[in-house]
Amino acid sequence: MQVNVLSQADRIVSAPTSSVRHYVPGGCESGGGIGRLVGYISHAAKDTDRKHLVTDTRGLAWSFTTSPARLLAAIFAMAKDRVAVPDRIHHIHVAGRGSTSRKLILTGVARFLGCRHILHLHDYDYAHDFSQRTPRQQAHIRRMFRSADHVVVLGHRDHLTLTRDLGVDPRRIAVIRNCVPDPKNRIVQVLKQRHENPPLIIFLGRLSERKGVRELLLALSQPVMKALRWKAIIAGDGPVEDYRNQAEALALADVVEMPGWLGADETRALCSRADILVLPSHAEGLAMAVIEGLAHGLAVVTTRVGAHEEVICDGDTGVFVPVGDKDALATALANLVQDKEQRRRLSARGRLHYLNHFSMKTYMLSLENLYDTVSAQPQTSVGAP
Repeated sequence: MQVNVLSQADRIVSAPTSSVRHYVPGGCESGGGIGRLVGYISHAAKDTDRKHLVTDTRGLAWSFTTSPARLLAAIFAMAKDRVAVPDRIHHIHVAGRGSTSRKLILTGVARFLGCRHILHLHDYDYAHDFSQRTPRQQAHIRRMFRSADHVVVLGHRDHLTLTRDLGVDPRRIAVIRNCVPDPKNRIVQVLKQRHENPPLIIFLGRLSERKGVRELLLALSQPVMKALRWKAIIAGDGPVEDYRNQAEALALADVVEMPGWLGADETRALCSRADILVLPSHAEGLAMAVIEGLAHGLAVVTTRVGAHEEVICDGDTGVFVPVGDKDALATALANLVQDKEQRRRLSARGRLHYLNHFSMKTYMLSLENLYDTVSAQPQTSVGAP
């Protein structure tokens, strides 16, 4: 299978420098992984020649009164760009469910106006979402992806979905895995100070069954964990109070804290205090939390879902546990809590892996290559099919 992973060698030096508008549900403050990633991109882009703008297509949450207006405003922004900045690239971030419905409208406008546009797929199981739609909806979705100037995916699984199920030309698909900023000078101090107190286990993400929060609480309540000294912080939005009640029922209230959703700065501060990052998800694309863990030199415990096997090598840069297996999760966490040397080894290997493959510098190079490729392609005229 041919996979287009953009590299610095692919850079088209002669391509014009064009500005970029990102279309994101909730914008950079959405509280989700897409918004956080685009926020990182926008900040890093200040060191490049390209201007990056961000347009909200939904609002912080879907609302019958405000979300259609947000989408209409995004359409107006695209139309205005076509007149005022005709070479602007429109970077459209899409997931399943309602996100696909909105992006079908937005990409239809982009085709009519002749805008250069990229589709960036973020989803935990887009193949399943696609399979549940009617034949007519599937036809529209296929056209949406096939008509984009380029499509970005997070890993080989989604690459296969696009080529096999949606019929997208593999030459127009780029695998660009998620990234996070480098903690840089913090990391040396953090690694020296770590391990002085009982190990801190953290979870980052929406509190839900899909993220495996129920199994995590059950694992933390197992005798093998109850016999050890540790603390845990389970950070994220969702039904936080429900999970707090579950933790209390499992006699975990004294050792487990649930502060709700944390912003980027708060997340970095939490990671700087932690030793272990755990994400026992049932389904993912490529979790930002896993990359955060690697960047901060945490021992990462997660599951073989989405593109995680393309990022983590079991026993070397992290630890895998079976999906939904509370006993295996408890054993893996207990081993790391007790074994300081294993934590240190995973920390060092994971940190090096991040620097080599998932830094903002690496990511921005891939993105710039992609934008150069798209800018060099001929632009269609207004109203072209």
